[in-house]
Amino acid sequence: MSLDRKELFIGGEWVAPATGDVLEVVSPHTEEVVARVPEGSVADIDAAVAAARHAFDHGPWPRMTPAERIAVIETFSGLYAARMGEMADLITTEMGCPTSFANLGQVPAPWMQIEAFLGIAREFDWEAERPGVLGAPVVVRREPVGVVAAIPPWNVPQFTIISKIVPALLAGCTVVVKPAPETPLDSYLLAELLVEAGVPQGVVSIVPAGREVGEHLVRHPGIDKVAFTGSTAAGRLIGSICGEQLKRVSLELGGKSAAIVLDDADLAHTIEGIKFTGLMNSGQACVAQTRILASRKNYDNVVEALAAGVAGMKVGDPFDAATEIGPMVAKRQQDRVSEYIRIGQAEGATVVTGGEGMPEGLDRGWYIRPTVFAGVDNAMRIAQEEIFGPVLSVIAYDDVDDAVRIANDSDYGLAGTVWTGDKEAGLDVARQVRAGTYGVNTYTMDFSSPFGGFKASGIGREFGPEGLAQYTELKSIYTEVPAM
Repeated sequence: MSLDRKELFIGGEWVAPATGDVLEVVSPHTEEVVARVPEGSVADIDAAVAAARHAFDHGPWPRMTPAERIAVIETFSGLYAARMGEMADLITTEMGCPTSFANLGQVPAPWMQIEAFLGIAREFDWEAERPGVLGAPVVVRREPVGVVAAIPPWNVPQFTIISKIVPALLAGCTVVVKPAPETPLDSYLLAELLVEAGVPQGVVSIVPAGREVGEHLVRHPGIDKVAFTGSTAAGRLIGSICGEQLKRVSLELGGKSAAIVLDDADLAHTIEGIKFTGLMNSGQACVAQTRILASRKNYDNVVEALAAGVAGMKVGDPFDAATEIGPMVAKRQQDRVSEYIRIGQAEGATVVTGGEGMPEGLDRGWYIRPTVFAGVDNAMRIAQEEIFGPVLSVIAYDDVDDAVRIANDSDYGLAGTVWTGDKEAGLDVARQVRAGTYGVNTYTMDFSSPFGGFKASGIGREFGPEGLAQYTELKSIYTEVPAM
């Protein structure tokens, strides 16, 4: 069955694009074109924003009660659950994610987000009365922020779209989504589900396009808030634009997170955990913990165990259920990661497994051999810069205080873990590392709790009541003070 598309989803309807420009979706595994879809233009964005603006200013969605909006999203959740397998396959096709991870993190996790936000919305203080210090009560309301531009990346497209669109819709906002040009296919299925769920016309538009069109969306005067997930460099530009325009913005950006291995950790369990936290989605994850911190006395043991574990990971066809590492999303990403491997060696680090070149048995596809570096100093570029591929660096520390210092010696502060046989000691370390999310002997995301980063890892939070609140404005309504 062809995955080609001829139309764009604008204002809740399927419409012809303004231009004949086309995005070719290329399989990272076969390097062959698997689909062609319209490439959104500035004119398409203008039409989408106009529809969203009209729907917000004049339509029913922002004027519904929270309960009425919740009912629509409940329907959407059920429809989404029924199509998760199809959605996972689309993501594996377009960006090469191993099907094992696609059916774990790429799709069930977004559905879990929907369910979590529904629960939060049911209990949310949309309007509350407070006692006023002047003697009269004050009504405090949460009202929708307005028209939202949602800009997800290519690495976890549904995960990052749902984290924005669902709280925005529950709050009463209207939304224009600009998917990444590498991963437009899953957004078409999402649009179909939104229509089937009964989301009114004009409330959602989805326009896949490139960076220049995305910047036009950010600058558009009809947009009230921008929600972006992507690189820190792009986030800085978006943040500066929104600052100039006093436009609301939330930014979920990059990371260079550290996994601290304490000497009392169960090493076998730790290595399995680090293989996941460091190499999930073939290393193409903002939360990937790619700096592995081991004590000097335990350093060789950690390096040996980690190298053996990584060397044993299956690399190859992302649709093979046994595959653990798939291809990079694009040739440019393969080249980028290969260059970092060369940089690490030039800086004096030692490759203990992996390195440059195609993995054994593969002669096509944008693959990288999963690589572990030893002898890494935290000042090296491979320890400071986000590589976004299957490359781990093992760094030695003197004591726990030194490990915390090294973990914090980064421009980023998104995630991290500590691995230890003493939970209380682990919690003590977790409290000292400046990161927005942290795990003790595990790493996961609980969608009832806030997610986001310190420092250059972003501004604002997703998930939890905090994530829903990002799509609201606070209004205080004062009433007359009773006569004495």
